[in-house]
Amino acid sequence: QLIKFIAYGLANRRLDFKWLIQTGGMPSSHSGAMCAMATSVGLVSGWDSVDFAIAMGVSLVVMYDAAGLRRSAGRMASVLNRITEDFYANHAETIPDRLRELLGHTPFEVLVGAILGAMIACYYHYSLFSP
Repeated sequence: QLIKFIAYGLANRRLDFKWLIQTGGMPSSHSGAMCAMATSVGLVSGWDSVDFAIAMGVSLVVMYDAAGLRRSAGRMASVLNRITEDFYANHAETIPDRLRELLGHTPFEVLVGAILGAMIACYYHYSLFSP
């Protein structure tokens, strides 16, 4: 999330603290956190452990959800917003609040998040546990 916050601030020359808690965008922090967790479990418990298998399974479900279900929900919100605007075109003052459209991630955003998560987990593991 911090990477998204900094990138938005640099690109728009203003701070928007919503990016610290907002979903969607590049990279996927859900994928990063889950991949970091799975990588850490693999480094500590072993790549052939049951613990790593469970952590990897949960990570894959979260990453699939980020790129699949939540992305589809965001697309549906976009369509519903357009329908609502068209329906209330003659009565703009009565248009209901817009639905959030940036809910999920593209597969590339998920991949970048996963790679960053694994890299950060490896960095912390080897910096904390190296002699």
